[in-house]
Order: sequence, then C-alpha cells, then structure tokens
Amino acid sequence: MTTMEKTANVPAPRSDEDYQGPLLEVRDLHVEFHTREGVAKAVNGVNYTVDAGETLAVLGESGSGKSVTAQAIMGILDMPPGRIPQGEILFRGQDMLTMPENERRKIRGRKVAMIFQDALSSLNPVLTVGYQLGEMFRAHLGMSKKDAKLKAIELMDRVRIPAAKERVNDYPHQFSGGMRQRIMIAMALALEPDLIIADEPTTALDVTVQAQVMDLLAELQREYNMGLILITHDLGVVADVADKIAVMYAGRIVETAPVHELYSRPSHPYTRGLLDSIPRLDQKGQELYAIKGLPPNLTRIPAGCAFNPRCPKAQDICATDIPLLHPVTERDGTDLPGRGSACHFWKETIHG
Repeated sequence: MTTMEKTANVPAPRSDEDYQGPLLEVRDLHVEFHTREGVAKAVNGVNYTVDAGETLAVLGESGSGKSVTAQAIMGILDMPPGRIPQGEILFRGQDMLTMPENERRKIRGRKVAMIFQDALSSLNPVLTVGYQLGEMFRAHLGMSKKDAKLKAIELMDRVRIPAAKERVNDYPHQFSGGMRQRIMIAMALALEPDLIIADEPTTALDVTVQAQVMDLLAELQREYNMGLILITHDLGVVADVADKIAVMYAGRIVETAPVHELYSRPSHPYTRGLLDSIPRLDQKGQELYAIKGLPPNLTRIPAGCAFNPRCPKAQDICATDIPLLHPVTERDGTDLPGRGSACHFWKETIHG
C-alpha cells in the first residue's frame, strides 16, 4: 500500500463543533485489581452518559465503584495493580482508552477536570495556593509566573475567597476546610473544562459549608455550561443540584432515574434502603433505619444479584441470576424515560 493510499484510509479528525452526541459516554466499563486475596472486580459493566450542562449524581456506599469509575475516566488508575479488561470511555465520541497517552494528556485538565474529596491531602503543603493554581496556566498555556499569579487571583475571586490578592501567597493549612475546597474547585475550573468530576466534594464539611460549596458548583456549572459528575454517598447533597442519578452497588449500576422520580418512587430495594436511612424531621426520637449487613468483598462477589444477602425482597432467583438493568414502566406499561432498575422484583418495589 502506498503512502497516499494509507493517508486516504485515515479518517479526517472531527472538530468538537461537528459532534452532536453525549459529552461523555461510558460503555460496559470493567475495572479490576489484582491483589494477594484474588482479583477484586471493582467495576462490572458500567454504562452512563453525561451531556453538556447536565449533572449526573453517582450514589452508593463506599466500595461500590464510584470513585474507581471516575479514576478510569481521568486516566489516573494505578496500573498495575489496576486493569481495564474491557469497555469504552468516549469523550465527544472519541475513546480515551485507545488514545495515545500524549493525546489523553491534552484532554485531562483542559477538557475533563476532577475535584478530589480531600483537599488538604490533594494540595501540596509546601507550595502556596497561588503557585499551585498558577501551575495550570504555566504548564498548559505557557504563561509567565506573573501572568499565572494574576489568573490565580482572578480564580480565587471567582470562587469567592475573601481578600484573594492578599491570600494568594498563603499555604493550604492557612485556609479552612470550606476555603480549601473552593481552591480545589478553582483548580478544576482553571482551564474552563467541558466536564468536571467532583468526587465527594463536601466530605468532612459542616452542613452550612456543604450547601455553600454545592451552590457555588451549580452556579459555575450553569455559567460555563459544563457537564458535571457528582460522586457521593449522601443523597441529601444531590437533591437540589442533580438532573439524574445512577445508583451503584458492588461495581454495577442498579438503578437510574431523574432525580425527583428516584426520591419519590425508587425501583430498587437498595435505593429504597438508602432513602430510608436519611434522617427526617418528622421522625424525631426514632431509631434510624440501616441496611443490614455489609457490602460484599469484591474478590468474592455473591452469585446472582450482589445485593441479595442484604435484600428484604430476595428470593431464590436472586441468588442465581444476575438481573439486567430493565427499563422501568408504569403499571399500564407506559415507559418512564430515563428509568432503569437491575432488580428481578422492580415492579413490586416501585408499585408496591
């Protein structure tokens, strides 16, 4: 084959303006870790999409695969021991898993950014916050130190850190937890990405500061029309900011729904258990509900539905057959858009 023929067979690169599909699409993603105890199957066939300006909340207990999925999207998994045996992660239609690393590096930070859950350990304690914010502009845009520092001050103002010009030379330990989290948001926003992944962004913050951080994140998302993946185990955090929810358990998505429909009519017993465990003002003095048992060891996930040892609705089929993510319908068979449930008895759960 001649050089001209080879060139003719290579598809022309597609510009972002030509692409009309989802901003991000995760298809049948699997992630496993090889440990001394065996192979831990952390993510087992995850599928979801995020559009520009849309917020997807990913819920579930610790160990359900939420953060591992996010790390796979960002390309920051430790491999080994981690491995991605199958799946696709499409950003604007291009599979990031098959990209050369130098191409993926151009997306990471500039197009897709991440807010980590522990701001104090994520920020370098021996560098000023201004230096760390400015590093984004120096590394990606080739700015001078002076211009990068001015951009850092501008970002700190944007996320409402008081006296940004004076505090740009402070170190992370000199800020409160809520202010450090604002700095993490500023770092993620620095290059105006199309998609932000926020991994437990309000962990260890009090309720008032949580609300402030979430309001700020929602405001910035609307301003920049960004897609947002919000990872959390706290259903109370997402009620006012998410458009749709994916609930994960043992590496699988067990329910999907628009946010308000999931709160009003869950279709999976695990989701119902999570909702029942939220403290309510009309139940003062009563014992809080707790889902019995513990999440499974990922090296020994139970056969059938992984939730069946803890599920109050479990029957024989649940211990043998893995339920697929079924479309959820009304009693008369009318489709409920965006709804899915990986439960053999979803009808009894949502309509019961």
